[in-house]
Amino acid sequence: MAKRTDKWIEHNQDKRYESAEPDQHRGKVYNFKQEQKRANQALLATSALPGMKDNLDNQVQKAGSTGRQLFQKVLRSMLFHSAKTKVILRVEIVEEILDFGRLAMVICEAGGNIVAVDVVRTEPHATIRDITLHVNSQMVTDRVVKAVKELAGISVLDVSDQTFLMHLGGKLETKLKVRIRNCDDLSRVYTPGVARVCMAIHENPDMAHNLTIKRNTIAVVSDGSAVLGLGNIGPLAAMPVMEGKAMLFKQLGGVDAFPICLDTQDTEEIIRAVKQIAPTFGGINLEDISAPRCFEIERRLVEELDIPVFHDDQHGTAVVVLAGLLNAVRLVGKKLADCKVVVSGTGAAGTACSNILLAAGVTNIIGVDRNGALVRNKDNGSEAWNLYASRTNPNLEAGSLSDVIHGADIFVGVSAPGLLKREDVKHMAKDAIVFAMANPTPEITPEEAKGYARVMATGRSDYPNQINNVLCFPGLFRGVLDCRAERVTEGMKLAAAHAIAGVVKNNELNENYIIPSVFNRDVADRVRQAVVKAACEENVARHRLDLGR
Repeated sequence: MAKRTDKWIEHNQDKRYESAEPDQHRGKVYNFKQEQKRANQALLATSALPGMKDNLDNQVQKAGSTGRQLFQKVLRSMLFHSAKTKVILRVEIVEEILDFGRLAMVICEAGGNIVAVDVVRTEPHATIRDITLHVNSQMVTDRVVKAVKELAGISVLDVSDQTFLMHLGGKLETKLKVRIRNCDDLSRVYTPGVARVCMAIHENPDMAHNLTIKRNTIAVVSDGSAVLGLGNIGPLAAMPVMEGKAMLFKQLGGVDAFPICLDTQDTEEIIRAVKQIAPTFGGINLEDISAPRCFEIERRLVEELDIPVFHDDQHGTAVVVLAGLLNAVRLVGKKLADCKVVVSGTGAAGTACSNILLAAGVTNIIGVDRNGALVRNKDNGSEAWNLYASRTNPNLEAGSLSDVIHGADIFVGVSAPGLLKREDVKHMAKDAIVFAMANPTPEITPEEAKGYARVMATGRSDYPNQINNVLCFPGLFRGVLDCRAERVTEGMKLAAAHAIAGVVKNNELNENYIIPSVFNRDVADRVRQAVVKAACEENVARHRLDLGR
C-alpha cells in the first residue's frame, strides 16, 4: 500500500473535496438502468475478473477458489469505498524519458480516472505534478500506484486521498459561543463570576439545563464491539465513526454531540461509566455495541438515568424501516396490519424492527435466524429468541427462510449477504416488498429480485430507497432535548416513523422513491415536531413547547 504522510496531507488540506450536492431529483424516476450499468462497470473495474458480466455468482464459481477469494476481497473493498473517492498522486516525471500521455494511459488502464493535473514545480530535468484521480476502491488505488511505479522515468513521491484528508486531526473541534475580549469577560465566564452560576445550580440542579451545555449536548457512546460491518475493532478504531455521527447530529439537527469510546466491553463497567458521565449530557446515544449486551445496557440505563437513552442501531433502524414500509404498502395498496412479514436476522436491529411493527399493528411476523424460523413453546437457543418467539409467528410456521417466505407480503433483512434467493421472492405474495439491508452486500440485489419484487429497498446509497438511520436520529434527539423528555417511548418512535414517511408526497411516491433523501431539509424538523408532540401526549416531556416554533 502506498505511503501516506502527515506532512503531505497537511500540505494538501486545500485539496479537500466537498461531497455531491443534495439530491436535486427528489421524487423523480431517474434512469435506473443507466445508473446500474455504471455501478456494474465500477464493480468490474475493481474485480479484475474479466469474465464477470451478467451473473457475478456464476462467474465466481467458474473462477474456482482463487476467483472466490478475489471476489471476497472486492466485496470487502466496497465496504470502504462504496462510492468513488479522489486520490492524489504526487509524482516526479523525467520528461525526456516519459511523456504524460503514456502515464495517463497507464493510469486509465489500471482503473483510475484522471480529473485534474496540477504542476507543483518544474526542475531542470523533471516536473513534479499532483494528479487527482477518481477511484472505486483501495484495490484500484494500489493497482494504479503499482502500474505507475513500474514505468521508467517517474517516481511516486506520495499518495493521499479525500477520505484521509477529511479525517486529519479529527473532524470535530470546540467552538466558543462567547468571546473573551478583556478581563471583565474573563471574570464572568470564569472565576470569580462563575461561582454565582455554580451556586445557583447547586441550589436548584434543574437550572443546569439552562446554564450549561447539558441543554443541547449528547454523548455518542460506543465500546467498538460492532462497528459498521467491521466487527469488534475496539474503541480507538471506532472513533472516526463516532465523530462522523456527531457531525450528522450537528449539521442535521443542531445537536452538539461528543464521541465517547470506552475501553471496556464489560456490561456493568459500561453502565457504570455512562452513569458517571451522564450529568454532563442531555441524552445518551448508544452506538455500535454488540448484541446481546446492548439490550441489557440500554434497558438498565433507561431505568437508572433521568435523561433519554437511545440505541440507534436498534431503534433508528426500526423507525426508518417502518417509515419506508408505510409508504411501500400505501403504494401497492395494502394495509400494513394485514401483511405477513418475514424478518431475517433477529439480533439488535431485527428485534427492534419486529417490535415497532408489532406496535404499528402487524400481527403476523416471523423471525428467522441461522437455525430457521423462531417458534414459540420450543427452545430457540437463547432467552432473547424465546421471548421474541412468544410475541410473533402466530401460525407456528417452521422451517428455513425459503419455507416461511411463501405468501409473505414483506421481507425485512438485517442479516447476511445472499440469503434471499430469486426463487424465494417468486414465492412471495403479489406486489412483494423487499427490504434487503445487509451491508455492503444485501440479502438479495435489486437486479436479482427484479420481476418479482414490486418495491425494493437496501441499506446502500447506490440503489434507490436507502434505509438510513440518519433520517431518524438528528430530528429525534432535537425533539427530546427541546422538550426535555425523560425517555424515548414507543409512541415517540412511531410518531417519528410517520413523520419521515409523510415527507414523501402522494404525487412523488413511486417504486424508486418511498423514503426521503438524507439531505431533505424537511425531515429533521418534521421528526422533531412529531417527537415533541408524542412526548407531551405521553406525559414524558418536562417542558411543553409551541410546536409552531
